Formats: sequence, structure tokens, C-alpha cells
Amino acid sequence: MKARAVVIGDGINELVACNYLALAQHEVTLVRQRLPAADDALEPLTVPRKIVRDLDLARHGLEITRLEPWATVWPEETQIALSADIPRAADAIRKLSARDAEKWPEFCARMHAFSQLLETLYGAPPPDPMSAGRGALMSLARTAMRVRALGRAGMRDFLRLSPMSAADFLDEWFESDVLKGVLGAAAVTNLAQGPRSGGTAFNLLHQHVGNPPGVFRPAFANLRAVLERRTTVAVENGSVSRIGSHAGRVQSLVLSDGRELAADVVVSGLSPRHTLLELSDPGLLDPELVRSIKNIRSRGVTAEIVLTLDRDPRFTTLVVAPSLDYLERAYDASKYGDVSPEPYMEATNLGTTGNARFHVRIHVQYVPRKQRDAAWDTHESDKLGRSIVGRLSEHVPGFARWVINQTVLTPADFEHIHGFPDGQPNHAEIALDQVLWMRPVPALAGYRTPIEGLYLCGPAMHPGAHYAGMAGANAVAVVVRDLKSK
Repeated sequence: MKARAVVIGDGINELVACNYLALAQHEVTLVRQRLPAADDALEPLTVPRKIVRDLDLARHGLEITRLEPWATVWPEETQIALSADIPRAADAIRKLSARDAEKWPEFCARMHAFSQLLETLYGAPPPDPMSAGRGALMSLARTAMRVRALGRAGMRDFLRLSPMSAADFLDEWFESDVLKGVLGAAAVTNLAQGPRSGGTAFNLLHQHVGNPPGVFRPAFANLRAVLERRTTVAVENGSVSRIGSHAGRVQSLVLSDGRELAADVVVSGLSPRHTLLELSDPGLLDPELVRSIKNIRSRGVTAEIVLTLDRDPRFTTLVVAPSLDYLERAYDASKYGDVSPEPYMEATNLGTTGNARFHVRIHVQYVPRKQRDAAWDTHESDKLGRSIVGRLSEHVPGFARWVINQTVLTPADFEHIHGFPDGQPNHAEIALDQVLWMRPVPALAGYRTPIEGLYLCGPAMHPGAHYAGMAGANAVAVVVRDLKSK
């Protein structure tokens, strides 16, 4: 059945969904609310191999850059460079601890084996443990066999790791505060939690998915720009005012300027709350589902600062997270509505452009979406930018003098510009009760909604934003299966 499909949104998942629907020979319209990327800007993300293969992205100019070393850890007196070359990284770690250097290869091998299990789970719609259908039971059986393939010790360690705090998990492996700090930073990325919170060990593993052994940070890729060039579907620019339905089934999409697009299928990359409670008729939803959607946790605590420099800052990726205690204190400040005076910072040198200017991207955490004593505005954004540049100057002497321009995106900016609920890039935090068949809530985990023909494909869906575009690909697999069954 050839369907009229409308995809809402302009993120990577939505672009992937458009491409897969077009490959399946459906009539596709993309409704986007902002203009496409102007250039091949690199973004930190992990590109699934399945999407690269299925959409032939290499032929369309996909560039994936892995920074090496992937982390230079500070403070300066204990500075080490962590490399994808595991023996070389172990030699660097030996400066901190001979014991940790000996354990590093085993740790990397164990984490990579676990991450490959998650990578397999992320490459398909999540198995439903409550379903009695043959397909769901077969999926659960395959999942169980993959866990069993880890061996008795691996199976035990995987099941034990998932609910642990990153601090407890890393304390079992290492003694160096600096090494535990850089790994703990990955475990809390984009989370309104500290490394001593339960379940953060799982987030460390989640961040490792799709990476080579020993690398706990994503690569940089021009995926968004490549997908935009490759996408040949019809495009409508404008915001959506309503998803029209009749007798519990999708019928159309109404834009804010009054235009109405007929649709057999609507695939939304917007948040579940916005899609179902604001654009759709909530009277079509069970009250318990409405309550669950309202309770999805999506607390944003991340800011991004892009600096233009007139000289090379002489680092690749500089991580300021010297210990687990440092991270926990930074979290404590944001927990009470304050911007942490000593935040977790990760500055990445993106290289130079044609005008010989260097660009540095800084991930800053913990920056709460709602401040206790202030509201985000231009003054507060500029103050944050100056503070972070000052903090980096403590580690890179002269850094502040090289800055000629800064762009600051606060959690409020992420919410208003990109539609991230509360500034959360994943739309729903990566937590044990919001992953796999519980993401974002069990009733929506299969990408379908109670409104027939309406599907969700945004980062709130399995497996989240880190594994870029996979939620869009998985959602379309469900859409195509449903259309064939009709």
C-alpha cells in the first residue's frame, strides 16, 4: 500500500525517517520548522553503520572524524591523553597509577562486549516483554541468547552493572581520581544526576555504543547536512497547529498558516507531550497514558558554547572533570537551581576554517533550565560564556585573549530554538526506567500511539539521541510493517 506520509520535524531522526519512507516508495512530505544546515557542520554523534549502509551515505559525502586523542584530562599536574590505541592509553594512565594501567585493557574489552549487546538491541524496535505475540517472543529469545553469549561471568557483570552508580562501578575498577573523573563525565552526560546516582553506570555503557574499544566519546560527523542533501521528498516550511483525526485515525496535518495536508500516516519527531497532548486530541488517550506522558523526565542541564579564536588553542579535546567528587559537587549546585561555579566542561577543537579562525565547541554541565534567582536572557547567557572562558583560561594560559566571538546556547535556547523539552537533548532522560521497552513510557515504546496512523520517531524514543537516526529508522520499520499488514 502506497501511503501519504507526513514527517514532522527537522532533526536527524526525521530526516532518516523521510529517507527510509521514500525508499519504501511512499509519498512523503517533510514539515520543518527551521531552515536546513548552511554547511557541513560537524556534530558530536554516533552514526549507526546500518543507516550508513542502507542510505548509502558514504557516496553522498558523509564524513566521520574521530578526534585523537579522544580526551586530554586535566588538571595540568596530572594531565594525560587517552587514545583509541589501548596500549598507548595504558602507558599514559601509568603516570597516574600502575594498577589502573594494567586494568585498562581488560576494562575496555569488557565494556566493548557489553556495548555491542546494546548496539544490537538499539538497531531494532525494542522487545516487548509483556507481549504474547510470536514476533515479540522471538525477539525476547534472541535478546536472551545474546546476553547468554557473554558467558556466565559476563552475563553476571552486565546484569549487575546496569542499576549501579557510575561511582560504585568505577571504584571497583580503578583508583585514580582523574581517570574515574573522565569516565564518570561520560556517565552523566546530559543527565540531571551525579555519578553517585543509581543507573549512571548504564549511561556510561550507553555512551560507549558504536565506539571503538577504549573510546568513551562520540565522533564528529556531518550527518545532518548529508541527510538534507540526500532527502528528495516534498518539503513544507512552517509550524504545525494540529494533527487532524477522525474516528481515532489520523486524517491530516494542519499548519499554523491554515494549510491542511492530507495524510494516511504522520510520523512526529517532536516530543511525546507536544505531539499527543498539544497537537492531537487528548480525549483520544487513556487518562493513565496522559498522566504517564506528563511525568516523562526531561530535565535539561547542558549548555553549549561555540568560540571563534584567532589562534590554535593547542588541544584536541580538553576535559575538566578531575574527580567523581568534583562532578557530584557540580551536580549539587544545579540540583538547587544554581549554575555550578565549577561545572563539568569538555572543550573540543573543531579546527580552522578558510579565514584561519579556529572554532572550539564547549559542552558545559551542570546548567539548570530554571535558575533559582534568575531567568535565562542575553545578560545571563553572556555571563555564562564569560565565566566558562575564564575557567578554561585557568587551564590554558592566555585562552581568553584569543577569543574573538562567542555563541552561547543555554537549556532555554535548546527548548525555544530546537524544541527540546526543558532543554533536554534526548527529550526523555536516559535512565533505567526510560530505556528499551520502557522508553519513554511502556505504552509508546513501539513507536505507535493510540491514534491509528500516528507514530513517534524523536529522541524520546528508543534508543535516544546518542545513536543518531536510529529512532527514525526503527519507527519507519514499524510503519512499513503496519502498512503491509493492511
